[in-house]
Amino acid sequence: MNTGSNKPGEAVAAEDRTGTDEAAAERALGSRAPDFIKARRALHLSWQVGVFIVGLAVVVAGVAMLVLPGPGWVVIFGGMAIWATEFVWAQIVLRWTKRKVTEAAQRALDPKVRRRNIILTSVGLVIVAALAGIYLWKFGLQMPWKIEDQ
Repeated sequence: MNTGSNKPGEAVAAEDRTGTDEAAAERALGSRAPDFIKARRALHLSWQVGVFIVGLAVVVAGVAMLVLPGPGWVVIFGGMAIWATEFVWAQIVLRWTKRKVTEAAQRALDPKVRRRNIILTSVGLVIVAALAGIYLWKFGLQMPWKIEDQ
């Protein structure tokens, strides 16, 4: 589908990119607001303010959940996803985060890394068990704040 106005191969390259996972992952940066909102500057600005406030509320709730019960990081990333619907900086941060999480997950599935993690966890558990045994042998089941000088 090469027309006279296109350079040779240009239309083919554009057709090759459509419908691929890579093309979906690398969507154009920018606002995803409906066209009728983008057509009016005041409406688009108020839309952006609304998206920012909703995203900020979700991110603040996620930060609160870091110290309170709840899935804090998941909610924070949800707020970033809300911001990413409208702001380029959030889209870039979210893409970077997704890439790093994917890389970490792939590294965690590596057999050498899994073996190392199992060994480190086992060694840590043995050390904790040894320290608990020494404490129980020396002090019994008393709490540390009730131990008198011995």
